[in-house]
Amino acid sequence: MIEIKIIDEEHKQDVNIKNEPFELWGYMQPSLIGGKWSYTVQKLPAEKVSEQCFPDENYKYEAMTENSVFVGAYENGQCIGLAIFQDSFFKYMYLYDLKVNKAYRKQGVAAAMIEKGKYIAAEKGYRGIYTQGQDNNLSACLFYLNTGFHIGGFNTDVYKWTKQEGKSDIWFYLDI
Repeated sequence: MIEIKIIDEEHKQDVNIKNEPFELWGYMQPSLIGGKWSYTVQKLPAEKVSEQCFPDENYKYEAMTENSVFVGAYENGQCIGLAIFQDSFFKYMYLYDLKVNKAYRKQGVAAAMIEKGKYIAAEKGYRGIYTQGQDNNLSACLFYLNTGFHIGGFNTDVYKWTKQEGKSDIWFYLDI
């Protein structure tokens, strides 16, 4: 059984679970028309589908605990997922990172960590949670929408002059 809990000092090493690859199989294209966001999905042909893996972060538990809450997903004492929620000067708490080991994806683990984050955000007086996803990480974008988030912004310039040039960030908001 999967247990979702706040990662404490005793388990601080768990904040550095490894990143694992995820499939890049399409793009989300948001549109703002008349003040209302919508989106279309563009699937890639099979020969263009690829994988990406983010570099491991090496988070510093002690340095981050002042403004971050680490939530872990555990099975039999092993950390299999991580969500980092950070304080913000907005009325939304920031979801800084969310990852689940590949073998546990699509089993509700990430959604359960979001639920824990909603409780943490409410306890701290926030009105919701916000995060961003790259437009080419279609699985993540659809996950956020299917978990109750809505699109609140689109940044086409964030990756200019980087190795990620050509990608954009979609901002997602979840009211609690």
